[in-house]
Amino acid sequence: MNPKYPIFIPSKGRWESRLTVRALENLGVPYKIVIEPQEYNNYAKVIDKRNILLLPWSKPNSNTKLVKARCWIKEYSISVGAERHWQLDDNIYQFYRLNNNLKVPVGSGTIFRVAEDFTDRFENIAISGFNYFMFASRKEKITLFYLNTRVYSCSLINNKIPHLWRGIYNDDTDICLRVLKDGWCTILFNAFLCEKATTMTIKGGNTNIYKKDKNFDGRLLMAQSLVEQHPDVARVSFKWGRYQHHVDYSKFRKNKLILKSGLEIPDRINNYGMKLINI
Repeated sequence: MNPKYPIFIPSKGRWESRLTVRALENLGVPYKIVIEPQEYNNYAKVIDKRNILLLPWSKPNSNTKLVKARCWIKEYSISVGAERHWQLDDNIYQFYRLNNNLKVPVGSGTIFRVAEDFTDRFENIAISGFNYFMFASRKEKITLFYLNTRVYSCSLINNKIPHLWRGIYNDDTDICLRVLKDGWCTILFNAFLCEKATTMTIKGGNTNIYKKDKNFDGRLLMAQSLVEQHPDVARVSFKWGRYQHHVDYSKFRKNKLILKSGLEIPDRINNYGMKLINI
């Protein structure tokens, strides 16, 4: 089973690795990769041309390229009639289902459809998506999803939200905070996970903005920029040997999910045809 909402992958300089493309193609999931025109020939050699969308500009040295691409994708998805759309980072290795304390690689796009159907039960979900593989412990009891927190790298966007991405750093955290402050809800699924490459381990993308040398610390600038945008909930911290941003999401506990009126939810388990098999 495939997703009902379109999947877009903004990408830059990663036609060789194209991790997310490989992962989706292995699952038979349709997608569109969104690139700048000057990179078309490189991507077209390894990706079906029908799966490529070209941005209407070429700015190879601009640090705002990803944010602009995200905004363009949202407008494009609206133009094709989508109520929601997926935006996936271009460095995702694999997708998983976490069930009975097992992280099981999935063999189809069904988890996207399940996440969509659950999200669509509610009137006020702005953004939902999959948690990182490394952040969902299989040794502890965790909930199906976390409510009203950040959603990174694998996001299902409600096209009704008024906000667009902005800035250079933390565009995903910033847009989540803005919708939460407006009273919307976000959902971060633990039942479904994505395994993403660690930041700065693959060339291309936004790697250059996180670099560090004696005159520049991209990680510190990243954390400081979010504090400037949201001083009421964000602060700079230092952990894992580098600067990070720390966000207090507790103030958004008052944001409650609102079920759509007239919704009938069957009183039975629906596994959408998913089965656990040994390979």
